[in-house]
Amino acid sequence: MSRLGKKPVSVPAGVKVNVADGTITVEGPLGKLDWAFRPEVSVDVDADAKTVVVGRKNDQRQSRALHGLTRAMIQNMIVGVSQGYERKLEIVGVGYLAAVQGDTLQLRVGLANELQKKIPAGLKVTCPDQQHVLVKGIDKQRVTQFAAEVRALRKPEPYKGKGIRYDGEVVRRKQGKVMAK
Repeated sequence: MSRLGKKPVSVPAGVKVNVADGTITVEGPLGKLDWAFRPEVSVDVDADAKTVVVGRKNDQRQSRALHGLTRAMIQNMIVGVSQGYERKLEIVGVGYLAAVQGDTLQLRVGLANELQKKIPAGLKVTCPDQQHVLVKGIDKQRVTQFAAEVRALRKPEPYKGKGIRYDGEVVRRKQGKVMAK
């Protein structure tokens, strides 16, 4: 039995969870998310105990794999609609900067052209200053995917550490060229 899958998910106050036709809908103060789960697992909502319990129909490999995944997805949805998710990016380099113009994130990161990345619907992207980008949203997968795509535009390089990195990310530095004796 999946250790993570058999733990019930607690539903905080102000969050409504509905299950119908293989789809779970979670509605909270920040928004509404729905997800279609696989038929190998079953999802039961206990309104009295304010919990969601995930079970599986059999012990086949596919069912066991989906058991913990389904529980984790439901947990992420509940946290998303109640608290939300955010990812901070830091831009390091002389002359490197970011700005939000309408629904586009504009980046100047040492390339000949200014990079422009369209902000997907459902995400809120802000720049508190020119060296930081803050991505917020209720869907964990969308927030982290967009942050990863922005970081991939100019990954931190190992010699001077310039580029776009997650806030708090440690970049391994290389020594560079060494003069011969």
